[in-house]
Formats: sequence, C-alpha cells, structure tokens
Amino acid sequence: MEVPFFDLAAQQRFLKGDILPALEQTLLSGRYVLGDNVAAFEEAIASYIGVASAVGLNSGTDALRLSLQALAIGPGDEVIVPAFGFVAAAECVDQVGASLVLADIDPRTFNLDPSDVARRMTRRTKAIIPIHLFGQAALLAELLALCNDWDIALIEDTAQALGGRYCGRLLGGWGRVGCFSFYPTKTLGSVGDAGMVTTNDEAVAKRLRGLRNHGVESRYDHRVVGWNSRLDEVQAAVLRVKLPYLERWNRKRAAIAARYSRRLADTPVKTPILSHKSSHVFSVYAILTSERDRLKEHLASAGIQSIIYYPQPLHLQAAYRHLGYNEGDFPAAEEVARTVLPLPIYPELSDEQVDYVSDRIHAFFA
Repeated sequence: MEVPFFDLAAQQRFLKGDILPALEQTLLSGRYVLGDNVAAFEEAIASYIGVASAVGLNSGTDALRLSLQALAIGPGDEVIVPAFGFVAAAECVDQVGASLVLADIDPRTFNLDPSDVARRMTRRTKAIIPIHLFGQAALLAELLALCNDWDIALIEDTAQALGGRYCGRLLGGWGRVGCFSFYPTKTLGSVGDAGMVTTNDEAVAKRLRGLRNHGVESRYDHRVVGWNSRLDEVQAAVLRVKLPYLERWNRKRAAIAARYSRRLADTPVKTPILSHKSSHVFSVYAILTSERDRLKEHLASAGIQSIIYYPQPLHLQAAYRHLGYNEGDFPAAEEVARTVLPLPIYPELSDEQVDYVSDRIHAFFA
C-alpha cells in the first residue's frame, strides 16, 4: 500500500463541481485583484472567527510581517517567538528591524512555555508570538496574562490551526491580531499562497489595508511605505468554496488522530497529548521516538511517506547564529527536534491507510 504524506488533489477532485464554476466566474468577471471574492471571503472569515475585521494578504508570512508593522513594532523592540516551529515568525521579526528573542516549548504540546517566556521578558519586549503548532492552541490564558501585565501585544500565529479552539473560542480572535496561512497543506488550503489577519482593532485593520496595497490612503495617496501583498481573487474564490467544509474536515482529522493514538498506544512512541482547554485540529499528527530516523526509513520502505517538522530548532539555524544562543539553551526544543516524526494525516486518509501505517510502526518495534 502507498500512503502519501499529502494528497492535495483529492480535495480538489471532491470539490471539482464547485471549484471550476467559481474559477470560471472569476476569470470572466475581469476583476482579479481586491474584488468581490476577496471582500466576501474576508467577511466570511471575520464572521466565523467572531472578530470585527479580516484583511486578506498574499501569504501567512506577510500576515505576520505586516501585523508587526501595523502595531508599530520595529527597531529597539523585542519580540518573543518559540525556538521550535516554522521560521516565518522569526524572520518577520528580523525583517521589521526588531530584536528576536527565543523561548523554549512544552515538550509534549510543542507550544510556547509561558514560564520560559516570563523569564525572557524585558522592558523592551513589545509582543509575544505563540505558534499554535500542529493545530493545538498555545496556553493563551497564561500568555495573555503576561501581555496584560506588561501592556504588550499578543500576535497569534494561527497558520496551522484554523478552526482550533481554546476554552471553546476560536483561535485568531484572542490576541491583538490573528495571522493565518491558506497554503495548500493547511486545514483550509488554497491552490497557491494566501494569508489573512483577523483583528478587533479597526485602526490596525485600516493600517493593514494600506500596507498591503503600497501604503495607499486613497488612490495615489501614499501615507506610508507599503507592500504589494494582496490576496488575489482566484485564491479567494477557491477558499470561499472550501470554507463551509472546514469543520467537517477538522472533525475527520481529529477522528484519524484518535485512531492513530488508539492503535499506537501499546508501542514505545509518544502520541500527541490533548490540552483540556483546547481542541486540536491536527494539521499535523506528530509522534515522538528516539528511533525517529530508523523508523522513518522503515516506513519509507513500506511505501509510507513522512516529513520531519522541524529537524533543527531556530537557535541552531545558521541564519540565527548572530543571536548568540548555543546548543543546550533550549533543551525541550532540541529534544523534540531530535525525536519528532509527523505521520500522514488529511481528511481523505482512509481507515485502511491509518491501520497500515500503525501496523508498520508495530512491526518496526517488534
């Protein structure tokens, strides 16, 4: 049996009858940038998350970068980011001229450890960026308490967790801003790059709308130096078709994750834990094992693809050596990077495929 890590085409085949007419209508409309599809999708996401505004951008990375700019964070400021996770949040802090400060993670949830964050805060700290990694919410109550005590911004990196909840409330509506990616592999995936920022602060939303479109206040009236970061109509059209299916797809992801965890319970691997305060949308299902590399090779020989997220924590990346961190400074992040192994998970994955993957893992340890 072949088990690919992703099967992005399966979703497009399922929705072909809706996506193709939506694309045709968009192409024939003659309006391809900041048109009706973008406006309607922004309204739909704002309503779904329960916030006042949503601003469509061309990627999740730009959602982070432009949010930092809209919050006037730059040179002289510090921003705290987890040492384990995708590089986008860290690189955006550098790109706006602020100082990047890393903090360690909880080794079982993979999310920011609030106690380590607290140790690293200074009078220059202006924001915390928790990444809701792999689809589970960070400890928002503790992090928001720190932000309130220090009067700083919480910027949610919700790229992997659209549809996830904390204490029953959707992610992306807790912080000053929520930053989303609609990269094809996300829980709501486009057919290219796309992103969005959600916020209840209309002043921030207004600044974001200007920043995404060359800093314009009105046509040819440029009040700030901006970017070209507009969500395009084609991506918005596809995402509008897919959004009504998001909750169903997330439930299927959770069911697949539960099946994996049941079938792997009597193996030496550590399966994901679920925080009692949050749901988990399982954009990634990641196990931990000291035999990670050998197990990965074993699965590959059986036709099962796996991808390691992320084999090297940020403080050990060449791009961030200038921060002065050393091996051993973030022990939890380093341990997870050595042992994490994500398995295939997507709504179209069959029970037979899940069982096959699980059986191959049993065979490896036997």
